[in-house]
Amino acid sequence: MQTESSSHHRNLEALDFLSLVQGINQEDALLHARVASEASHIAALCELVFSRLQAGGRLFYMGAGTSGRLGIVDASECPPTYGVPFDKVIGIIAGGDGAIRKAVEFAEDDWDQGILDLEEFGVNEKDVVIGIAASGRTPYVIGALRACRERGIATGGVVCNKESQMRAVCDVCVEVETGPEFVTGSTRMKAGTATKMVLNMITTSVMIRLGHVKDNKMIDMQLTNHKLIARGTTMVMDETGLSEAEAKSRLLSAGSVRKAVDQWRFEQQG
Repeated sequence: MQTESSSHHRNLEALDFLSLVQGINQEDALLHARVASEASHIAALCELVFSRLQAGGRLFYMGAGTSGRLGIVDASECPPTYGVPFDKVIGIIAGGDGAIRKAVEFAEDDWDQGILDLEEFGVNEKDVVIGIAASGRTPYVIGALRACRERGIATGGVVCNKESQMRAVCDVCVEVETGPEFVTGSTRMKAGTATKMVLNMITTSVMIRLGHVKDNKMIDMQLTNHKLIARGTTMVMDETGLSEAEAKSRLLSAGSVRKAVDQWRFEQQG
């Protein structure tokens, strides 16, 4: 596996901070082109996810360690950003929620636990399950995806090695070959960054197609802080021509930009 191969950089402990930072940035700079080379597979995975969510299904992310945490981050950001229910996009990590902060020994090596974790959420044929693994061979993830396919549940994968083991159990597999890490085997670095890029593309693209974005605005975002209320107020003002005070009042009363604008338009038609 390229992700486990030796770093191209040597004697790191002898380098000053500027050299270390430049070396890390040099490796990160390779990712744009490598993610771009998988654009068609990423788009195909978006189509698969969109088809399930549009029909009322859910998206599950499954991973261990850094991969599991990245899935949880992406899932947890969908409700506040796009106003979808908290059970629409779900992140699951090997070892349970405690593993988000503290590694659980050997949790990723359990072939059977992944599907058991999915069963707690009542996973079914309406859903889609995306496995995330830098190596592309994590037993926890592969076991879950294999069980899902046997049950007719759509599967996808995001990995950082070509011709991975995970490909065989995925309907669509994105394989971004990130190559050796700056620190050998530290896949929280380039592999983690590339994975985050791909997950961003998937949920952002799907949520746009599901109608949670108008033009380039997050019209269903949750109003959870003053910054977002101010942003939403500006959106309402732009759509309606109302004063800031009136737009803010309508926004807070309606609970979202979409509802505030729709109510205003209904009133204008009346």
